[in-house]
Amino acid sequence: MPTYTYHCDACDKDFETEQRISEPPLKKCLLCGKQKAHRTISSGNFILKGGGWYSDGYGSSSKGSSSGKSEPAAAPSTPAPSSSSDD
Repeated sequence: MPTYTYHCDACDKDFETEQRISEPPLKKCLLCGKQKAHRTISSGNFILKGGGWYSDGYGSSSKGSSSGKSEPAAAPSTPAPSSSSDD
């Protein structure tokens, strides 16, 4: 059930309540009891948990491999020492 934030114009306080989406917005303040409450826009409680899509394999850089095994990395090549001498 979603949590909605309300503001009361009479007591100038904010409060939250859980309501079904199909329920009409509250008009009565839960704090002072007056009919001056209205629903406000607030951030949601959207939380991402877990390792994310990178751990699922969707973000891997190897495009041809679907087995999940990575190829051994090639050793970096070092330039050969130059044999020219400045005499």
